[in-house]
Amino acid sequence: MSRSWDKAYKQRDKKTGGYVNGQTVILLLLVTDSITFPVGFKFYMPDPVQTAWKKEDEKLRKKGVAKKKRPVSPDPDPEYPTKKGLALELLKEFKQNHPEISVKSLLADALYGTGDFMDEACSILGISQVISQLRSDQIIYYRGRKRNLSDFFNTTCKGTTRKVRVRGGEEVKMTVASARLHVKAHGKKRFVIAIKHEGEKDYRYLVATDLSWRTEDIIRAYTLRWLVEVFFEDWMLYEGWGQEARQFDEKGSSRSLILSLLFDHCLLLHPEQAARIDNKLPAFTVGSLRRRAQMEGLLEFVQFLLQQDNAGKKIEKLGKKVKKFFQLVPSGKHMSGRDLGRMEPTPSLSYKACAS
Repeated sequence: MSRSWDKAYKQRDKKTGGYVNGQTVILLLLVTDSITFPVGFKFYMPDPVQTAWKKEDEKLRKKGVAKKKRPVSPDPDPEYPTKKGLALELLKEFKQNHPEISVKSLLADALYGTGDFMDEACSILGISQVISQLRSDQIIYYRGRKRNLSDFFNTTCKGTTRKVRVRGGEEVKMTVASARLHVKAHGKKRFVIAIKHEGEKDYRYLVATDLSWRTEDIIRAYTLRWLVEVFFEDWMLYEGWGQEARQFDEKGSSRSLILSLLFDHCLLLHPEQAARIDNKLPAFTVGSLRRRAQMEGLLEFVQFLLQQDNAGKKIEKLGKKVKKFFQLVPSGKHMSGRDLGRMEPTPSLSYKACAS
């Protein structure tokens, strides 16, 4: 059976609504009280057999075919681990490689808000707190009765407005309600928090494994998950990892990805950045550091040239090398040197215009 070892596959493009051939990276980001940096990654590739079954099952559902008459789901192929499986592998590797690091909590988006993932993550890291999200239609038990989250928090447990500090910075107004509820899909009691920012109509639902944390502490901790989105933006804009990037085979993809992640780590060692971090001051942005480093490199090179005895000859030699390695390439956008074509009427064909 042929396999796509470069881990690139057809996926939906949210911006255009079309499809692209891209890669999906599962990333583990470590947030500390001073710096934030990536500590592990894995490429995800969907199981083609499972993908084909889901597509066919969706078609049959729309046609109204009963579940018992639809094909059963194929067994998982261990060669194609799920996103949750890859995330758990990352946690195991991190714990094994860095046992000295004490983790306070794990934050993950709604995909990882399942009971089995949250419990296993706690066990791997040796922590009590994993925070994720639940769907609004998930079932909980309240006083022996089944309810869904949306109904419960909109009727029985209504929220109050309060200010919550977001990512250790400004305070934001939001409506908050919370309760320790038995979540049916998890098979146990969880701390469930409904939050709604000012101007929003619908709640989002956080779920936490440790029932002893305060509501505000759980919300403040979960706001740190947005830092991974900030990292992605920096990573793609400034650190050499483009959207829908595709490299040759998995090794090639991993090497180029590691190189771009190392660039992120190196920027933390920039003298001015290191000084800010050591003095507990806000760190500089990746974009501004990158521009500063580029200019510093250029200035150091100019200074080196000016200190040479035959600076003029060395610059001339360098200019030849620049032309050799940075060759200009003909453009297909401009028509210079090409035949634009004849764009004018033909007198002998004027009768056709009259006939029409």
